[in-house]
Amino acid sequence: MKIGQLAKALNCTVETIRFYEKQGLLPAPQRTNGNFRQYNEDHLQRLSFICNCRSLNLSLNEIKTLISLENQTEQRTEEMNKLLDCHIKDIAKRIHELAHLRMKLIKLKEKSVANDEDPIKLLLQHSGVRFVRL
Repeated sequence: MKIGQLAKALNCTVETIRFYEKQGLLPAPQRTNGNFRQYNEDHLQRLSFICNCRSLNLSLNEIKTLISLENQTEQRTEEMNKLLDCHIKDIAKRIHELAHLRMKLIKLKEKSVANDEDPIKLLLQHSGVRFVRL
């Protein structure tokens, strides 16, 4: 299949496929006599795997690690569990940081509404930045 067909099959863009090829996540396809990329079922499966990993917010490096484990059956489960545990910890940390950010924004909004103050002025006061007219 051509690149457009592959993209349509997995609901991604042609640019995304080319990017994954450049990153070494997707093997380079054979070319036709007209120099068109020709993808096969293996490409479809690999790209499906990559898209699924991206939907789980796995980084390109994490995906590369998982792909490298493809032929290492003895280490695969242990390494995959390590990678997923690390990813789960990172997500928990981000959730905590986002919850903290949410609370700060709620307090800013409450202060703005309670004091009938301009939220931009409140942000500038707390940023430590002074603007000087030129």
